[in-house]
Amino acid sequence: MSRWDFVGRTDELNRLLSAVGGPEGRGLLFSGSAGVGKSRLLREGVATLPTDRYAIWSVSASATTAALPFGGLVQVLPGEQPPGLSPAGVLRWAVDVLQEEAAGRPIVLAIDDAHLLDPPSAALVHLIARAENATVIGTLRNGEQIPLPIRALWTDDLVELVELGPLGPADTTGLLAAILDAPVDAGSAERLFRLSAGNPLLLRELVLAAVGGGELTRTYGIWQWTGRLELAPSLTDLIDVRIGQLTPGVRSVVELVAFGEPLGLQLLEQAVDPADVETAEERGLISLVRDDRRLDVRLAHPLYGEVMRRQCPVSRTRRLQATLAELLEQVGKRRRDDLLRVAVWRLDSGTAQDPALLLDAAAQAFGRYDVPLATRLARAALEADGGFDAAELLATILMFGDRPDEAIRVLDAVAGEIRSDGRRSRWLTVRGMVSYWGLSHESTVEEIAARAEELTDPTDRARMRAFEAIMRLHRMDTPAALRLAQAVLDRPASSVAARELARCTIAHLHAAQGRYRRSTTAIARVQAEAARWRGDMPYLQLAMELARGTRLTLSGDLAGIDAIVADEFADLAGAGDFRLGTGYLAILRAYAARLRGQSDEALKTSLDACAVLATSRVYAGLAHAERAQAAALRGDPAHAAEAMAEADRTHSPGMAVLYPWLEQARSAVYAAGGDLAGATKHLCALADRLREDGLAGHEVLVLFDLVRLDQAAAPVGPTCTDGGRRTVAQRLADLSERVDGALPPLLARYARAAVEDSPAELLAVADDFAARDLVVFAVEAAALALHRLGRRRAASTAAARDRLAALLGRCDQISTPALRLLQPALTDREWEVARLAADGATSPAIADRLYLSTRTVENHLQRVYSKLGVAGRTELRAALRSMPGHDGGNSG
Repeated sequence: MSRWDFVGRTDELNRLLSAVGGPEGRGLLFSGSAGVGKSRLLREGVATLPTDRYAIWSVSASATTAALPFGGLVQVLPGEQPPGLSPAGVLRWAVDVLQEEAAGRPIVLAIDDAHLLDPPSAALVHLIARAENATVIGTLRNGEQIPLPIRALWTDDLVELVELGPLGPADTTGLLAAILDAPVDAGSAERLFRLSAGNPLLLRELVLAAVGGGELTRTYGIWQWTGRLELAPSLTDLIDVRIGQLTPGVRSVVELVAFGEPLGLQLLEQAVDPADVETAEERGLISLVRDDRRLDVRLAHPLYGEVMRRQCPVSRTRRLQATLAELLEQVGKRRRDDLLRVAVWRLDSGTAQDPALLLDAAAQAFGRYDVPLATRLARAALEADGGFDAAELLATILMFGDRPDEAIRVLDAVAGEIRSDGRRSRWLTVRGMVSYWGLSHESTVEEIAARAEELTDPTDRARMRAFEAIMRLHRMDTPAALRLAQAVLDRPASSVAARELARCTIAHLHAAQGRYRRSTTAIARVQAEAARWRGDMPYLQLAMELARGTRLTLSGDLAGIDAIVADEFADLAGAGDFRLGTGYLAILRAYAARLRGQSDEALKTSLDACAVLATSRVYAGLAHAERAQAAALRGDPAHAAEAMAEADRTHSPGMAVLYPWLEQARSAVYAAGGDLAGATKHLCALADRLREDGLAGHEVLVLFDLVRLDQAAAPVGPTCTDGGRRTVAQRLADLSERVDGALPPLLARYARAAVEDSPAELLAVADDFAARDLVVFAVEAAALALHRLGRRRAASTAAARDRLAALLGRCDQISTPALRLLQPALTDREWEVARLAADGATSPAIADRLYLSTRTVENHLQRVYSKLGVAGRTELRAALRSMPGHDGGNSG
């Protein structure tokens, strides 16, 4: 593993450099906990300073040199000092030596771990800091005794003291990607961030341990952590040093908190001496956090718990867990998660004897989308003779844990216990769900329909019909899906869960049809009933998110996408390893990033989704299709084609409802590879199919993709009575009156402006797109306007170029057919001449640089001006700036 790159800390680094070169002349000391990155920040700052301008001395104080006079500055001072000097004389002599060696340059004295300086060295540092041409920078560790001369540096206003906090989530993710030479999936990065608490040193040890133990694996170029961790001896030793020696009483406090956090203070003090709790808090081992009206106790650092739990003997661990369960049972399970905590403690301590407790806890864990914990508890409930109910829940959880084969075996093992319609309907729906989505058996739909007829109870039958409806939606049998779902809603005997599952089917279908207002209303109803269906069908959330995500993506509501990927479900799904949920939300994030022109984020996030859904039969194809779109946007046809092939391989036939997204991606792959005719033909056929299926919401976007290919005037759809066919622009205009929202009329305006050859209207449309954060569409509208203006040699071309350049500045690397219209047929030599001229080089300078004659350079420039439609170097500079591939890293 290579040396860790320096990531983040930009503001802190700039602050350090300003302290050295700023007009105030004040130094800077960073304080912080061990491993937070103080020393690395200091080294990076010192390495940035030019040695020809500054006389720089770097010092690393240590406990070894702290007992020696001037031991801390032994790397700076001469080996021998003049004899007979008083202590004050020695200090003046040392300052004179440094000034002499500086030879008139400003002095920079950098001291790492300044709290370990011996007294004479500390006094000398203070004296140097008082010199007009000297600056002291350095680091201090929190909680250490600091020599008085060093403390006086900031009290005398000679330096600024700045607390250096831990890395944030974004910087931690960047650091992980830098050291592993590839991105880390969002869930793994979040868990590693939480466990390290943003401490780079602890993060490094965690990664080393995970890599060494084979617990970090790479899928589709994305690193994923299994969550298992074998603590390396170096990491354990590091934590042991921080924890230090503990008395038996304080150890009991820390151990109980390690196994039980967050633990109510009152509950903890019933098991231990309150004085030991105070001692643990004073030593920084635990912290008290107020949660509503309760004061909770937590460990000061997550890794303390890891080490304490690993080092605790098994017998003691079991006793502590049983003690915690008894304590909470005695005071009563008052909070929502108390039942879950007691069940886990009972299970881990070997004292779990009540299958009902384990089953209730498993349901609660699954309701929080904690798939691993729910699986463990449900399996324990089944093994404790939990019977049919435990088997049903375990099979459901296994389905969402991508283990369908095991789920079928669990269900078949309890088939003999079905003695009522109620159990039969639940068994059939769970088995059908596993068979259809988990094993991709399309015949399951007919089996569900036939078996529903055998049931006599209307409530049980409604449950079966709700599942049949959503299965039929997913295989694109939409008329039957709508009829069945509406029948469930109309039936008074339907349970809440069955009704809301049916409503999700209708909401999804309305979204695909462009009836966004109806879809929004239906989704809001489902969300309002969440407390009533979550205990029965927590996975219904996924159906709701698919319906909501379809509406948001088709309507171009990027702010809405931002909201749902940041809500509680996203946090719970990520923390609980609910991969279908996190994978689908990652697809939405990638889609929003792509439309904003953030191609780096779009590609990284879509790869993240592919890795998370690698074992899924549900959304894997959609994830690869979005990856193909991101690669196509970046102008990478090989990657786009590979991703599309993987989308075809992993797409499940039972998810036919997703076909519009996959086929749109296929057309983008054609276009990225230069086959615009193939892309156009494919989109026209797709638009016809969507029209026949009644999916107007999807059809609008497909037609707009044709407009983006400059095919707004192309014929589409069936032949009319007059023998002609509607154009893409005309069909979009028709749909803009039927499909809800502000986006369809805007797309229709774009198409009309393209057909009418109106650059002014295209630029106005670009502004409206930009206001909606649809930056890629804005860029393409501005590019098309500029292309049309360029053909006319219009006077407003320069202003259009500036607007396009500003929009491109909001994007990463992007390349689309609309942008490639602006790429003139310049030879390589003409490009070289054009770029040098745009950067201000004179013709003779260009001639010398390229080994040409000045006359040849002038001839090249005249051809460039003619091809670009510009007059002079000022316009040339603006023209190149507005082209992908010039400033800003955008490539065409």
